[in-house]
Amino acid sequence: MLRLERLRADHASALLVFERDNREYFARSVPDRGDAYFAEFAHRHRALLAEQDDGLVHLHVVIDDQEDLVGRVNLVDVKDGTAELGYRFAERTAGRGLATAAVGEMCLLAAAEYGLRELTAIATLDNAASMTVLRRNGFSAVDDIFIGARRGRRYRRRLVAPR
Repeated sequence: MLRLERLRADHASALLVFERDNREYFARSVPDRGDAYFAEFAHRHRALLAEQDDGLVHLHVVIDDQEDLVGRVNLVDVKDGTAELGYRFAERTAGRGLATAAVGEMCLLAAAEYGLRELTAIATLDNAASMTVLRRNGFSAVDDIFIGARRGRRYRRRLVAPR
């Protein structure tokens, strides 16, 4: 069981712990955020909340049935009914289907609550798990790209608003 919570100021401490604890794990499949991210975390967190208040992003943390923050699922670059989906989950949750479930829930939320019609996402080619999450949630590959020096793939999913 999991739930998505819209990012709030009081998530900052748990989110910082999550990012620090999983930094090496994340760096295996996505470019590292760098030391400045952690040194300036509080300022960045406040700035992201301001962007969210302005409707530019929709940021969420994922809470498991133990009340632990185990992931994040974000919609960024929100514009003209589209957004880019990004997500990351704690190493200890790998292989349990949490990412697939949370991304599925976010797709429903994106259409129903945020009025979005299309999502894009990217994954590095060496991140088979992330590509699987996207395919299982109805994303289709649209082109190959580079993410920094890594080869990657861009995906797209059209959304349908609930009736």
